[in-house]
Amino acid sequence: MTEPCDLSAVEARRLIGSRKLSPVELLESCLARIDSVNHAVNAVVAMDTENARESAKAAEGAVMAGGKLGPLHGLPIGIKDLEETKGLRTTWGSPIFADHIPTRDEAMVTNLRAAGAIVIGKTNTPEFGAGANTRNLVYGATGNPFDPTRSAAGSSGGSAVALACGMAPICSGSDTGGSLRNPAAFNGIVGFRPSPGLVPAERRGHGWSPLPVLGPMARNARDAALLLSAMADDDGLDPLAYTLPDRRVRGGDRNLFPPMQVDLGALRVAATPDFGFAPTERHIRDIFASRVAALAPLFGRVEHATPDCAGTDESFEILRATSFVASHAEKCRTRPQDVGPNVRANVEEGLRYSLADYARAATEQTRIYRVWQGFFADHDIIITPAITISPRPWSELYPAEIDGQATRTYFHWLAMAYAVTLVGHPAISLPLGVDKAGMPFGLQIVGPRGGDALVLAVAAAIEEAVAGDASLARPVPDIAKLKAAAPISAMPNFKSWA
Repeated sequence: MTEPCDLSAVEARRLIGSRKLSPVELLESCLARIDSVNHAVNAVVAMDTENARESAKAAEGAVMAGGKLGPLHGLPIGIKDLEETKGLRTTWGSPIFADHIPTRDEAMVTNLRAAGAIVIGKTNTPEFGAGANTRNLVYGATGNPFDPTRSAAGSSGGSAVALACGMAPICSGSDTGGSLRNPAAFNGIVGFRPSPGLVPAERRGHGWSPLPVLGPMARNARDAALLLSAMADDDGLDPLAYTLPDRRVRGGDRNLFPPMQVDLGALRVAATPDFGFAPTERHIRDIFASRVAALAPLFGRVEHATPDCAGTDESFEILRATSFVASHAEKCRTRPQDVGPNVRANVEEGLRYSLADYARAATEQTRIYRVWQGFFADHDIIITPAITISPRPWSELYPAEIDGQATRTYFHWLAMAYAVTLVGHPAISLPLGVDKAGMPFGLQIVGPRGGDALVLAVAAAIEEAVAGDASLARPVPDIAKLKAAAPISAMPNFKSWA
């Protein structure tokens, strides 16, 4: 029998609305799952149990009173520990903010609560989201639910693991170099990177930069679309989330949820294992080739092609580093003992660049973007592996080599994701079975400029088309095994940079 915590968000919301599932019952099921398996993976790191229970009771009362219910009414949600939550510890994974308790929700959290979501707790993240391996000195490491000794990726690693384990039906995430898509791929769930500005982010330091975005995480594409529909909004504090005169352009978009219908057989698909430059290991290339072969009959045309991404590495490295200098240089200068190696490395790199370097990077970004627009004139979507490697031990701070070749930087292994980030296109990581090591494999689906609804629709259509095929089904971790597992906190270097 399916436990309430394992229901999809769409199904749970339907049952709540029809008075067949109590929000209290759903919350208690999620809390019980956290209590039974979180010790093995360390995904949820700060709980808001008392307030969540009060909110669930209020949500149940609203259902029984027959009032109008929001799209997320009664659904427990995990909030990534990079987003501020009123009265609930928010640390950014940094010892500097180990005791920080915000006095307000940030706008995204406010919108989610207004839509009826119940904040159950905070999910773990790397320090300031850096490194894509969910480890920090405040809460320690987060383990992969398919093997807790392996990485959950990041920076939304805690959210991805919480979803995979049934701790919550929906979670928030964010993405610069793939922080929604990478952990989704490693943990067998869905992570969607929306177009910049679709989900407002009023705390983004470089407000005009399209690199960092907020977005939804869920166990399937329809659930991700439901959550995105509640996240999308206009907000004057985010310069990318602008409003046209007298007309709101975001929020309540019926093209987002339910996902629009799409004819896969009419799509022109480009497939690439590496965008021509990403250091993809042979193992992942082989799995990707098998997935392309399995999916090809669904599409109108599949060809092996990629937009020209020459210059992507350097451009992204420079533009990313400027944001780290702006946000963290002062911390590195005044409190170096409290800043981890990944953040320090990026700040040090950024300080070496000149204004001429920045100008060159921004110019290259624009050139590459325009190349992509030309490519999409003849293609509807691009499919790639979501990440370049199979999950490795979280004790490895970052992959220094892939198939014997040294990586350029500590985040070079994320090149499959940041190629898309640089040009601002929407993309999703969709779970499609497991790799040769028995770890989840994620397919990245990239849409055209502004094609958020198309990407969600394609992902949902693929899910429907492969339903019943065990080799392509979303993998599910062994919950009984996790319940019986030793605590991840007992593993060596759980809360250190060693």
